[in-house]
Amino acid sequence: MRELRDRIVAEVSRVVVGQDEVTEQLLIAGSVGGHVLLEGAPGVAKTLLAHATARALGASFRRVQFTPDMLPSDLTGTMTLRQGELSFRQGPVFTNLLLADEINRTPPKTQAALLEAMQEYQVTIDGEPHPLPDPFLVVATQNPIEYEGTYPLPEAQLDRFVLKVDVSYPSEEEERALLRLARRGVASVGLDDISPVCTRSQWEEVRASVDEVEVSDEVVGYVAAIVRRTRALPSVELGASPRAAVHLLSTSKARARMSGREFVTPDDVAAMAPAVLRHRLVLSPEAELERYRPDDAVRAALDSVEVPR
Repeated sequence: MRELRDRIVAEVSRVVVGQDEVTEQLLIAGSVGGHVLLEGAPGVAKTLLAHATARALGASFRRVQFTPDMLPSDLTGTMTLRQGELSFRQGPVFTNLLLADEINRTPPKTQAALLEAMQEYQVTIDGEPHPLPDPFLVVATQNPIEYEGTYPLPEAQLDRFVLKVDVSYPSEEEERALLRLARRGVASVGLDDISPVCTRSQWEEVRASVDEVEVSDEVVGYVAAIVRRTRALPSVELGASPRAAVHLLSTSKARARMSGREFVTPDDVAAMAPAVLRHRLVLSPEAELERYRPDDAVRAALDSVEVPR
């Protein structure tokens, strides 16, 4: 799996420079059947990264631009009349990798249309369930700077995302490398050159191999202690859910496998904790006034739990 990860990251880096770690986080989420929320300023290649990753995986890709007037049926599909008979017209959610661009710009009713798809891997139209393609991964993006006219995601939906990944600016060296990429005007020309480096059977093997990673009782206890500690922090009004503990353990197993190991270490857990927990914590009003961040709370939880040896 480590070799496959390196090939996919190398392929994506042909068009997206400086976001190798984010690419790996997408692979980790996909390998455990989870979904990812990407948050970053405009222009840091969130959309391009998702598209390039889908191409490297050989997966189908669709992008939905979420807007205030978008309806649930625009996402899931609708019943249409064809030659006198009703038939189901699939919406863009029927794909392997769905990019929900600026998900916080659409009303809660449309946001909720994603809940069944993300949790049950199906959509229900007129009482009839329609299974989604396998694999199915939602990559949602949002802008952390501009909140005017947005609809913040409710905690119930945020909890459905396995990871929330902060996409930062590249370093100076990486930005220079980015400027050297071939372009046609302002458009990248390298996206069409990305070749699939992973087959469907290989990806199924990856997912199966993650489930086989060994986890000691000490590491299980470490995961549980971290999650439970977030509920006791004075700066946190709502701590991480039991689902968060499941996600933290699963993604730690995927990280271990991508590092070439068949067992989880406490370092795997500590490395995945910020991305798994940051979007699940609701800070107290006092903590927010002091400019305390969810990442600060996660760090406090990690520092207060004894690391197993």
